Amino acid sequence: MESKKGSPKRRRLVEHNSPSVFPSPQIIDNPLVPYNDDEDDERREYNNHNRPGECGQNVAGNGYQGLEEDDDDDDDDDGQGSNQEIRRSQIEPREDCPYLDTVNRQVLDFDFEKFCSVSLSNLNVYACLVCGKYYQGRGKKSHAYTHSLEAGHHVYINLQTEKVYCLPDGYEIIDPSLDDIRHVLNPRFTRDQVEQLDKNRQWSRALDGSDYLPGMVGLNNIKETDFVNVTIQSLMRVTPLRNFFLIPENYQHCRSSLVHRFGELTRKIWHARNFKGQVSPHEFLQAVMKASKKRFRIGQQSDPVEFMAWLLNTLHADLRTSKKNNSIIYECFQGELEVVKEIPSKVIADKKENGDAQNGIPKNTDGGNEHHDVVTETSRMPFLMLGLDLPPPPLFKDVMEKNIIPQVPLFNILKKFDGAMVTEVVRPCVARMKYRVTRLPQYLILHMQRFKKNNFFIEKNPTLVNFPVKNLELKDYMPLPMPKENEKLRSKYDLIANIVHDGKPKEGFYRVFVQRKSEELWYEMQDLHVSETLPQMVALSEAYVQIYEQQQWH
Repeated sequence: MESKKGSPKRRRLVEHNSPSVFPSPQIIDNPLVPYNDDEDDERREYNNHNRPGECGQNVAGNGYQGLEEDDDDDDDDDGQGSNQEIRRSQIEPREDCPYLDTVNRQVLDFDFEKFCSVSLSNLNVYACLVCGKYYQGRGKKSHAYTHSLEAGHHVYINLQTEKVYCLPDGYEIIDPSLDDIRHVLNPRFTRDQVEQLDKNRQWSRALDGSDYLPGMVGLNNIKETDFVNVTIQSLMRVTPLRNFFLIPENYQHCRSSLVHRFGELTRKIWHARNFKGQVSPHEFLQAVMKASKKRFRIGQQSDPVEFMAWLLNTLHADLRTSKKNNSIIYECFQGELEVVKEIPSKVIADKKENGDAQNGIPKNTDGGNEHHDVVTETSRMPFLMLGLDLPPPPLFKDVMEKNIIPQVPLFNILKKFDGAMVTEVVRPCVARMKYRVTRLPQYLILHMQRFKKNNFFIEKNPTLVNFPVKNLELKDYMPLPMPKENEKLRSKYDLIANIVHDGKPKEGFYRVFVQRKSEELWYEMQDLHVSETLPQMVALSEAYVQIYEQQQWH
């Protein structure tokens, strides 16, 4: 052994094993960046065969362990040539793996984060296709290699390259019977398939024999995450948004993990070849927690209105191009309001006397301001959703000792945006506001303001809103701008999603009614439970958030 350590061959190997040739692996901050598996395999094999004695510990803290000074491969008398032959035979693909019948599709679940179950590293992770657990690496001394020897599980898939290997032998398995696993790991859609989604009436069958509808699968409530589930299910009905995220090439330039996780979740929900009829949005929730700095997190109930507003704005900020402030989010949901703000002159004078910051200096003043002691400011602002005020519920019970639950037509509360109705506000200063819609979006999001916070607790307004499921005609109830030449005024909308809150303000839960376009049927969805319902039942619920789709034909 001493002569071998001092031999020219050993010295040459030590000289070549420098960082400039094979840099030590680093932890990947963004697991979405493509990883060169072949290069990693080559580096790992090189390190496993030829690494000198300083590597008996973890490298760069990433869970890889180096070899001890005396490798078995170095004891071969055949020299470097025989090592290369062994290496070449190990990576030669095979089509006749004897262990394919051990693959257990029932235990495979690719919805969770791609981290090694031992080292918790996201670098070069493999899934064991026998038990479903995730392990790192496949070279000797790696966790996947160890698992193959200890448990006798031999078939592994790389979670990024989708290549399947047999361990401990190390050869790649070429077999078309594994394609269904690749499709579940990373669902794919062609543009033709995307166009046909809304025409598909065919049910899919899961491995356990249960039937499910692609696009109508239940979402797992991990812990008080129903506010996320109803938001996702609602946005899945927005056809342009869904079609955009089903094709990853549309946002491959984007570096935001939230965008990519949302795209993955969209593809899993609409995939017709899932192993089970439900999806767990675990990776998406992790991206949400990180992007929102734990404003929205697992285990804490939140408001779907706040979450939807945050999600749409964040997706837009991540997707917009530098030249134009535009994205698929704005193309679907952005409309425009004209806001007329009437501020009493006395309020402005008081602000000047107090030396407050003059952020609200009026832009446009009309000629009658001095006479009426009112300063008018007119501005235009974009919107993604419209908030509707509900009339206050009655304070007293009736003779039957029951509270009467009032009802109000949707058209009454839409008058807030007719340009004539005055809305009183006190923040940031006392003012009278008038709103008028100057541009309608393709998808209109309405939010009924049911919850009000006072100094002691949160109150919920139980008022029922009567709304049409089809043919909501806005031009009859609010003045709309005239369309451009050769364009029609599209002011008719159909309901496609309706989020409902049941129960007390802090103890209740959310569910959603959504429409399936291929058959125009309505489904009620609450986490994992999906059931068909009647359109009449949709209108009887305590609506909280609604999404309307603009009719494109007249």
